[in-house]
Amino acid sequence: MANETLIAKLELNLRQSRGARTRLAARLAELESEAEIVRGELAEMDTLAGQTEAAILRLLSNVMTGPATQVGTRSVGDLDIEFERRLAAAELSRQQSAPVRHNVPPVKTNITAIDDRYYDRTIPQATTLILREAGGPLHVNDIYNRLMEGGFTFTGNNPTISIAVSLNRNSRFRKVAPGTFDLVIRDAAKAS
Repeated sequence: MANETLIAKLELNLRQSRGARTRLAARLAELESEAEIVRGELAEMDTLAGQTEAAILRLLSNVMTGPATQVGTRSVGDLDIEFERRLAAAELSRQQSAPVRHNVPPVKTNITAIDDRYYDRTIPQATTLILREAGGPLHVNDIYNRLMEGGFTFTGNNPTISIAVSLNRNSRFRKVAPGTFDLVIRDAAKAS
């Protein structure tokens, strides 16, 4: 009797630990997605700062143009050289720091189910069908839109994170870009 009680308590603790781990994994996926968005915004800000600096240098160059105009010990020719150097450095910096931008498709709202082909399936089962039909990798937002059109119902608050976590855990799928998945078997078919 005491052993049964101990086993029941241990099973309860195990379920709670697994539930907590699942919630943490979902939160991590959400934070990684937010980090990618922030990286993109930082790169855009760097680009804007570089463009602003270039515009300032252009304006200064235009103001300083004229016959033998000197600014301190620098001539207009020196300013032009400095301007070109800074433009080239800003462009190189922008190219090196800019992350690879991926077109993230929008999550559609108010999707009406066209049919019920995914109603009684799991996320991996339905996604396998979707990716086979697509013929290539899809972003979780596209997968979500197609699942909803096929009558799939989600129970959680963050369906796209649920999709990403589910596909990350399943060996049938591989992540090919941030939030983008493909079938592993497709690669095997191409290799042969």
